Amino acid sequence: MDKVTDNINHPQYYQSDGMEVINVIEAFDLGFNLGNATKYILRAGKKTGDTNTDIKKALWYLNRYLGESK
Repeated sequence: MDKVTDNINHPQYYQSDGMEVINVIEAFDLGFNLGNATKYILRAGKKTGDTNTDIKKALWYLNRYLGESK
């Protein structure tokens, strides 16, 4: 299946310039909360068109991360 149209394995809103969000998260070993924050930041506005909600969700994950590191 073509990567560009494969919404299960390679959604277009998680790709840019030949890179995928999952590869960035794994390369930097970000873990769950930082990985999800990164995901929401990098896809902001691309999946639903609602950039503010994506950024708020990223902040939610960042706050969870900060709560873990106390």
